[in-house]
Order: sequence, then C-alpha cells, then structure tokens
Amino acid sequence: MLKRTIEISTSGTRLSVAHRQLVIERPDLPKATVPIEDIGVVIVDDARASYTQAVFLELLNAGATVMVTGRDHLPAGMMLPLDAHHVQTERHRAQIAATEPTRKRIWQTLINAKIAQQGVVLAHFTGQDGGLGPMARRVRSGDPDNLEAQAAQRYWPLLFGKDFRRDRDAGGANALLNYGYAVVRAAIARSIVASGLIPSLGVFHKNRANPFCLADDLLEAYRPYVDWRVRLLLDERGGKAPATLEREEKAALLSLFNETVMITARRNPMLVAIQLSAASLARVLTGDGKALALPAGLPIAPDLLAPDGLG
Repeated sequence: MLKRTIEISTSGTRLSVAHRQLVIERPDLPKATVPIEDIGVVIVDDARASYTQAVFLELLNAGATVMVTGRDHLPAGMMLPLDAHHVQTERHRAQIAATEPTRKRIWQTLINAKIAQQGVVLAHFTGQDGGLGPMARRVRSGDPDNLEAQAAQRYWPLLFGKDFRRDRDAGGANALLNYGYAVVRAAIARSIVASGLIPSLGVFHKNRANPFCLADDLLEAYRPYVDWRVRLLLDERGGKAPATLEREEKAALLSLFNETVMITARRNPMLVAIQLSAASLARVLTGDGKALALPAGLPIAPDLLAPDGLG
C-alpha cells in the first residue's frame, strides 16, 4: 500500500492519537484524522506544534518516520523505528560483512544512474544531455575518476544558468533543492530501516557524525527527480525562485512521491520505487541479489499512463 506523507504547517497544531488514528487539531479549522497504518512520513513545520507521547510511539511502531524542521523550514532531524524487519539482526551482520568490491560496485551503479538521470533532465529542458549520457557509461567500480563531480560541473550551469552555484546554505533555488532532497532522504531512510539495514553504515558516505550514510548513498539516484521538479517550479515563475519556502512550493516537492516512474520494467509511484530500491540494496549487500533496482527516465505524464496506472 502507498503510504501517505503528512505535512503539518499550521501554527499551533496539536497532534494526538485515538483509536489508531492520528488526530490533527488546528486553530480555527475542523479536526482531521488519518489512519496510523496509512502514514509513511510526518513532517512537522510548526515551531508551536504540540504532541502526545503516543504520537511518536504509534507512528514508530507502524514503521513511519517523523521529521521536524528548524526556523528555516528545512528538516532539522527525524525519528526512525528501531525494529522494522523480522530478520534485522541477520541482515545487519551480512551488511557489515559486505566486501569492499561489493560496496564499490553498488556505488558505481548509483553514480551511473545519477549521471544518466542528470542527462535526461538536461535533455528535457535544453534538448541536449550535456554529454552526461556517455559520461555515465564510463563510471568504473567505486568511481575512482570522480565522474560524479565532473558531471556536476557541467550539470548545474546548464540546468539553472551559468551563475548558479550549488550551496547548501543559500536561498532561492538552493533552498528548494535542500527541502526536496531532505524529504526524499527521509523516505529513503525509512525504507532502508524497513528493509533491515543499518542506515548509518554507508557504501560510500562515511561521515562518523552522519547517522544516515546509507540513505545518502541511495539518495544519489533520486536527486535528479528533485532537480527536475525545482526547475519546473522556477519555469512556472519566470525563472525566479521564491524568497522563502511557502506551502505551495513544499507541496509541489512533496508531490514527487506520487509521480509515476519506471522501475524494474514497471510503473510505480516514486514512494514505492524507493521501497523497491531499498529492498534491492538489502539483497545486494547481504549476498541475496546482484542488481540494484533503480528508476530510469523522467516521471510519466498522467495522460501517458494506462487506465489502471500499471505497465
């Protein structure tokens, strides 16, 4: 079942749980309820929000992720369930024992997919892939040539203009990218834990202060979708980025989870694709599989879908 992403941004919201329902009470608005088992991610963007302890317990027991934002409205932290898979300990041991060649092949696959997708995004907006298609095919095990960085040097100026610089602390388009990456990262982290893996043990990312290194690894293959949505938002506004993140922009970025993408030769919502990718990553890391399942191509327009939305 496709899990829902719930964003709370009305000032003074109170969250509680009753009869396995998340109860959302907002000033001057009707009370709303959502079944706990339908929720995948809850994002609370309200400094005045209040919770009961049961909110965290019920959401985590159901396998959901809870994310809170800071004053800049960007995600500042998240809570994940600790017990999310029936053979979790067995998979942890296998993940730790994964060989260096296995980890390098995984990173090669992720960077190949990322650069290829960047080329697809560029081709959509500019008519050319900037040479990223051929570059993706040259990625070797572990990406020793750092083609990821070389691709980025071509990619960002072609996508957002020659004066654009990717800066995690900047506003404008960078703030939109930061928010999009953060919410997709949260969904990936949730799926990684649900697949029985250790989120802090990455195949490439190894920052000892980062509890989500493995999520950041898998995120690389999904970043171009965020880039695509941000460029669409900017084009709709005549190329001008909003001064601050507003509800409309956040809703547009969150709607990425409902976009239909191709993965394993089937059409699936992106949130399901993330779950399939995490499950395949678990199989490769534990020696039960050889290939990662990663999405390819841009999201499929609704008018191109079959009546039932399936391939």
